[in-house]
Amino acid sequence: MSVDGSYKCTINSPLGSRDVTLTFAQDGDNLSGSMEGQDGAQKLSNGSVNGNDVAWSMDITRPIAMTLDCSGTVDGDSISGKIKLGAFGEATFSGIRA
Repeated sequence: MSVDGSYKCTINSPLGSRDVTLTFAQDGDNLSGSMEGQDGAQKLSNGSVNGNDVAWSMDITRPIAMTLDCSGTVDGDSISGKIKLGAFGEATFSGIRA
């Protein structure tokens, strides 16, 4: 199953809930795409796909500059996972394919 497409997601972070759109493009085991939300758009880097599992990194500048390490699982049209927030712990996210 391909993970391609856009997912309307909610991130539950220490700063509260944030709605974002994750867009994935799968090429074999490689994953590219972006995340767009109220703090702008960020490109995904180091993306990978292993079955239904996805992982990627993102460099953000808002609310502060840091690298986020993300992982999740696509189940049909649903996605859920975790985002490592550096020294600020973890956030969870979930959403549905748009």
